Amino acid sequence: MPGARASVSRSAIDKPIPDTPAPYTTVIGRIPILDLSPQQPDDLWPAKAFDGEVVPFSATVFREGHDLLGADLVLTDPSGRTREFRLASLGPGTDRWGTEIRIDGTGDFTWRIKAWSDDFGTWLHNAEVKVPAGVDVELMFQIGAGLLQRAAGEKRPEADRRVLADGATALLDTSLSSEARMLVAADNRLRGIIDTAPIASLVTTSPTRTLRVERETAGRGAWYEFFPRSEGARKRPDGTWQSGTFRSAARRLPHIAAMGFDVVYIPPIHPIGTTNRKGPNNTLVAGPDDPGSPYGIGSDDGGHDAIHPDLGTEEDLAFFLETLKRTGLELALDIALQASPDHPWVTAHPEFFTRLPDGSIAYAENPPKKYQDIYPLNFDNDPEGIYREMLRVFRHWIDLGVKIFRVDNPHTKPLSFWERLLHDIHAEHPEAIFLSEAFTKPAMMRALAKVGFQQSYTYFTWRNTKEELEEYLTELATETADYLRPNFFVNTHDILTPYLQFGGRAGYKIRAAIAATAVPTWGVYSGYELFEDVARPGSEENIDNEKYEFKPRDWAKAQQLGLSLAPYLTKLNEIRREHPALGQLRNTRIHWSDDPEILVFSKHLAGRFTPTGASDTIIVVANLDPHSVRETTVHLDLAQLGLDPGASFQVRDLVTDAVWTWSTDNYVRLDSFAEPVHILHVTRQVGSEPS
Repeated sequence: MPGARASVSRSAIDKPIPDTPAPYTTVIGRIPILDLSPQQPDDLWPAKAFDGEVVPFSATVFREGHDLLGADLVLTDPSGRTREFRLASLGPGTDRWGTEIRIDGTGDFTWRIKAWSDDFGTWLHNAEVKVPAGVDVELMFQIGAGLLQRAAGEKRPEADRRVLADGATALLDTSLSSEARMLVAADNRLRGIIDTAPIASLVTTSPTRTLRVERETAGRGAWYEFFPRSEGARKRPDGTWQSGTFRSAARRLPHIAAMGFDVVYIPPIHPIGTTNRKGPNNTLVAGPDDPGSPYGIGSDDGGHDAIHPDLGTEEDLAFFLETLKRTGLELALDIALQASPDHPWVTAHPEFFTRLPDGSIAYAENPPKKYQDIYPLNFDNDPEGIYREMLRVFRHWIDLGVKIFRVDNPHTKPLSFWERLLHDIHAEHPEAIFLSEAFTKPAMMRALAKVGFQQSYTYFTWRNTKEELEEYLTELATETADYLRPNFFVNTHDILTPYLQFGGRAGYKIRAAIAATAVPTWGVYSGYELFEDVARPGSEENIDNEKYEFKPRDWAKAQQLGLSLAPYLTKLNEIRREHPALGQLRNTRIHWSDDPEILVFSKHLAGRFTPTGASDTIIVVANLDPHSVRETTVHLDLAQLGLDPGASFQVRDLVTDAVWTWSTDNYVRLDSFAEPVHILHVTRQVGSEPS
């Protein structure tokens, strides 16, 4: 009604105006950058790499709307030098960007992703649509010229600035046809300048991540385990045994080096207790001449910082280490955090152990198993005391020249203990390497790798079928590759799987070939080359196990009679040394075959990462049935091999020297009684198949 007054309720007038909320700091940047890789899943510890490893860096980068994006990797090495690498789209529609970089050097590298709006690329895309259609033609050229003028005013080489300014002038030159002006925008020199230093805005950087790069042996190598006390051991005329020593064991080292191994791993070398000492085949009664298990550590002769008198002295160990160095090998020493009832700790540090209500100390148990010769440490009674003592022990051996440690059963000790110990040792000795012997649940196995163990034993020994191996190799190359480095031991002094017990010579070759080619680090326990395949009844251990008795072997006789697998192991290590693709973990790719017993995988390394500048590609085709001849068709994803679609190419079997021409689909015949595994090197691309 005209002239009526608007009515306002008193409650509305009196209602207080709410306070302005405190400014919120967004976590996401102007351009979202998510899912950075490499990083550990919780980003609690650094991701890992080793000197010479090819590492894929990637992130999910996207934004609102349709404007184009670009992204760079900003990598800073331990000296503070920063380099930038352009990322490429990893697939249409995925918003995933990445690049591969070979990391050289050691130390903590830091990296981040820088994303930006690709202003010139967005303009060019729009101009290529609008200008030919006659839409906003002059406006589009004005926008493009403005971008080039902006870039010409930035800090760039003078010659580049002139090219950019000339390009802006040409885009505004109405005497030129639209087609001619678009050709100016597409000029190779102009585009090269812009590609090198993009015309960008909305620059956004991701959080910084750390990549810990360790020495090459932390991620690549061939390990050989043997017991020094067995090398040179002999029976005296009275039937008693004389132990081998460091000096007699040193005579074996040149032969191990000749097989192409890099690391010699030996079980604990400490004094062994006599109380409840185990006899042959893990019996509960030991004779006076039985050496006992090296894991029953400690006697009147000392504990974890002492050497068993039968092996020699610190001077003899120094001789052993010097022989290793002279033959191109390095020592890995087994450390087991446990004690025999005779260990000096039992009287000096009773708080290290669990005291039962009857006053006795608890033995190690894995019910129904009981290890009467071992007292486990109780890390909750005196965690600080145990930590200081074990730090002292590791420092002791490092000071004597041991830089690699195989740690027995680390999964039975607190994870927080390992996190602290490995951190402190790395701070003092970044060259130290720790191998985790944890055959346990995935969560603990992975967590030990996350907190600092450089290498990990794996489930490989129990992955025997095609499906199991395909799944496991893929997991190790992708899901856990940022922190877990697998060491594929084909056997150990504790493990003789049914596959080896009943696989015969073919089974031993199959397992060795897969281990040596699938991952950068692999290992064997001595006796493997002699096909020692008889298990103690009811167990997955060798009968007459070397843990409980001396086991001298006649290596020369086996070689002379042609009964040794040593030549095959030598060939595998030779192939590994000659082909850098086999020195990488993340490049394993599974292919297909029509036979459920034929495993096919490849390892490809682009030429820019190899010493020769030529790509290196290996295809492994393995007959997993050691008792048959198999014929099938193998189907290859050529893109994963760095080859053109439909290409034909030449392959050479690196074991037999046979040469074939292959393509996408290939017939194979693998005879387990001859050569059950093809290790094929792609030598050259021949041509392309008709489409």
